[in-house]
Amino acid sequence: MKNIAVIYWSGTGNTQQMALAVAEGAKGGDAQVVVKEVANASVQDVVASDAVALGCPSMGSEVLEESEMEPFVQSLEALDLKDKPLVLFGSFDWGDGQWMTDWEERMSSLGFYLFLFIVFIFNYFIY
Repeated sequence: MKNIAVIYWSGTGNTQQMALAVAEGAKGGDAQVVVKEVANASVQDVVASDAVALGCPSMGSEVLEESEMEPFVQSLEALDLKDKPLVLFGSFDWGDGQWMTDWEERMSSLGFYLFLFIVFIFNYFIY
């Protein structure tokens, strides 16, 4: 059985909804999917999984959320994650999405095999 960890940070619930959708899409066959808010996740969740999905919206000047998600990502830097499949997901409603490109490059440099990244753009125009 394959173990898949979906770990996310959500401020408004949008990224949580994305995490649940990613988890639903990963279910099937012989996959066991665990969904956790990053505050309840550990490095061991990543180590013990066969694949990982990380989700976070763009914050501030297009960076990861700084009090929980950023420290979690930093804690992965000491691990051997060579070729571990990874999905990144998140959303933004300003800027050009450079934060996702930066995150993708950062995670690839840690050894992850970036399988997919998903970005939702929320732009609302009121006339």
